[in-house]
Amino acid sequence: MRAGRAAAALAVAALFLTACGGSGDTGNAPASPGPVSTDVAHLQKLVDDAESAARSAESAMADD
Repeated sequence: MRAGRAAAALAVAALFLTACGGSGDTGNAPASPGPVSTDVAHLQKLVDDAESAARSAESAMADD
């Protein structure tokens, strides 16, 4: 179950990063370097928060 959530989170992260890249025609312009480590840290926090929320929800459902 956890592997499925992690895979889904990685898929969402990949879509997010792809969408942030833009789809406009830039010709031969070089890609602008971005703060990759900051993005990765932010995405890791999102994944961690999502996993925490999922665990809380599973625990609440088990209590019912």
